[in-house]
Amino acid sequence: MSDPFRFFLRVRYGECDAQGIVFNARWGDYVDVAVTEYLRALFGTVESAGSIEMRLVKQTLEWRASARYDDVLDCRVSTAKIGTTSFTFATQFRRLADGTDLATAETVYVACDLAGAKQPVSPAQRATLERGAPGVVVDHAGAR
Repeated sequence: MSDPFRFFLRVRYGECDAQGIVFNARWGDYVDVAVTEYLRALFGTVESAGSIEMRLVKQTLEWRASARYDDVLDCRVSTAKIGTTSFTFATQFRRLADGTDLATAETVYVACDLAGAKQPVSPAQRATLERGAPGVVVDHAGAR
């Protein structure tokens, strides 16, 4: 996807550690918030999310540079892969001010029913996930 969904998030003081950089555990929170906004853009509401119940089964983060208090993060989310019962989101974090590549995350979810049993991704859900939300920008940072 050449023009992914983008979510702007401002780093808050309490998210930084004694070194003055974003604490490593916060990046998982950032992925979760960005993916939630991506799902809202795709399906209109997070609660129904196109009737997908999902469970996180794997998340891999790679850091390239640090983020600091008051940086605005440009979180770019796209659907990377869709299997029979699972789907993977790719999230890239850049510093909005200078475009510095900060981190990437790969997050794998499994579609399931309310009891937790795996279920196939429906054709309608698959089409929506494949389409993504190109060009959509959600700004929680007041950056624009």
